[in-house]
Amino acid sequence: MGNQAIIYCENQFGTMDGKTANGLVRESGIYDIVGIIDSTKAGLDAGEYLDQKKNGIPIYASLDEALTMLPEKPQVFIFGIAPAQAFLQKQERQVIFQAIEAGMHIVNPLQEFLTDDPEMVKYAERFGVTIRDIRKPKPRSEWQIFSGRILNIDTPRVTVLGTDGACGKRTTAIELVKEFRRRGYKVAFIATGQTALIQGAKYGLAMDAFPLQYVIGELENEVIRAYEEEHPDIMVIEGQGALSHPAYSSSVGILKGTRPQAVILQHPPKRKVLGDFPFLPMPDVVSEIKLIEHFARTKVVAITLNHEQMTEKEIDQTIKAYERLYQLPTTDVLKYGPGKIVDQLIDVFPSLQKGMVGTGL
Repeated sequence: MGNQAIIYCENQFGTMDGKTANGLVRESGIYDIVGIIDSTKAGLDAGEYLDQKKNGIPIYASLDEALTMLPEKPQVFIFGIAPAQAFLQKQERQVIFQAIEAGMHIVNPLQEFLTDDPEMVKYAERFGVTIRDIRKPKPRSEWQIFSGRILNIDTPRVTVLGTDGACGKRTTAIELVKEFRRRGYKVAFIATGQTALIQGAKYGLAMDAFPLQYVIGELENEVIRAYEEEHPDIMVIEGQGALSHPAYSSSVGILKGTRPQAVILQHPPKRKVLGDFPFLPMPDVVSEIKLIEHFARTKVVAITLNHEQMTEKEIDQTIKAYERLYQLPTTDVLKYGPGKIVDQLIDVFPSLQKGMVGTGL
């Protein structure tokens, strides 16, 4: 399978439900993203639309237009929408058939498994392409529950949790990983969602594909695997949902399964209601910190902002206000980089201080 890919994100690029596409545009991982499909933003540059920084990835009105205008056909078609209901609409299904017909391999992040769909499988076989269901778990006979082995591992572990779903936890986590590596640290990244797995994360799982008790055991197992294979200086764990969220239990699984000694809290200050549940108000920063620290033996050590709907001035004012109010280092990693947060983690974990790096302790 080649690595040139086009991402389908009709009407959702740059929104919460387009988070898979948004994440791949910012950090493509194993793929070379050559275009986005979203007729509502056709003609624009994806990087400029998303982060006001051109990246040369064009947005097309349709798959037909993309295949006509691209110099060569991409080998991979990625479905880049992560809707709350997680199932394909009729027109989306038709576009996937069209991509198969064009000879493109399919990457599907939904909980609807295309490899269980006889019509889709038959079509893929006919045109000689593969279907990869990112969220499809390994066989049930291989699932594990919590073993306690993680209690013997003292490698520093930090997770990025948030006050809502789709608020930038994965983006912040990946920025932290890159900054630690830039400074010469050995880092293991543990993925917990579909986008990071599409990006090529070596460790982790799509945790919402497992019942909760197995999620905890499987996440513990991924931490053990990363420890045994890499002996990293630090592990960075991707967060999901929010611990306070009334509809999601994913943060519970992450805190129990990976037992992080430190937490970064990601928060969108301008968001008034929960993204997928607009009838519910957003929690505030203090209540989320108290809940996390009460629920798990861990400390929230820094705050990172999602700057949606915020001006530059508001971002700066909020950073200063939060640092004064909460007495925690605060930044926006997309605007100012993750340096301040990495500095804080080095302060929190003595084993990361100069002279001790590379011990794996």
